[in-house]
Order: sequence, then structure tokens, then C-alpha cells
Amino acid sequence: MASLRFALGAAVVLGIASGAALAAGDLSRQTPIEVTVDLGSPGKHEFVPKQLKFETGKLYKLILRNSSNDPHYFTSHAFSQMVFTRKAQVTQQQNGKTVTLAEFKGAIREIEVYPGQSAEWWLVPIAAGRASDLRCDIKTSDGKTHAELGMTGEIVIE
Repeated sequence: MASLRFALGAAVVLGIASGAALAAGDLSRQTPIEVTVDLGSPGKHEFVPKQLKFETGKLYKLILRNSSNDPHYFTSHAFSQMVFTRKAQVTQQQNGKTVTLAEFKGAIREIEVYPGQSAEWWLVPIAAGRASDLRCDIKTSDGKTHAELGMTGEIVIE
């Protein structure tokens, strides 16, 4: 009888442990890691920070903020191939709170953020690698792209 109680106790402990392990991989239960990127600033065409780092298997909320007077793209085709997009949201500050105005699902290759606005890209990196093609291809009045003016960057996934 004691061995039966031991076996049942072990089964319960193993069941709890495996349930916790399964929950760790459940994206709906993960708290997202917030990473903020500033897209330009008045008079400057740049990504801040210029290099982003992520780890595979973790849920991220990539916040793209544009405090400049120009629209900006966050474009990296290589990065879009290495992540699973849970959703992308258009957000706005209203009365001190972030309000979601729209939500998109599916593959995202490029996000344009208008002046004074922000967007959130909820994603999970699924492949390690380096994306050196982060850029903004919006053209200025003289025909140069923001990337040609220095708005480029790199994304590393470990």
C-alpha cells in the first residue's frame, strides 16, 4: 500500500512539473520582453539603438516610436524571415494611457510609423542569425533615402 501511495505522489509531482514546463512554452502565458526603438528624432535619421538583440523562443513586444517630424520605415526582410509574428498594433497615447487603434496578424515585413506615433510588434524569434538589412527607405525631397542618410541598423538573434 505504501508503494502505491508513493507511485501516486510521484505521478502528481511529475504532472505538476511537466505542466509548468508546458506553460513556459505557452506564448499566451509569457510576459513579453519590451524592446523600444526610436525611429529618428527631429532633424536626425537614425535607429536608437542601432543594434537590437533577441533570443529565440522568447516573446517580445518591439515598440517602434517616432518622435521625429518625418514618417519612418522599420524594414528588415531578413529579420521578418527569422520571427513568428503574434500581432502588430497601432497605438496612441490618450490621457496618459496607451490605447490600441488597430491590430494586424500574419507575416510582417515592414512597418511605417508616422510622426509622433508608435507601433508595437509582438514577435517570437524562431531562428538564430544576424540581419544586417535594417533600414528606412523613405525618400527625402532631394531623392536620398533615410538609409543613405544613416538610418540603418542590425538585428542579432541568439
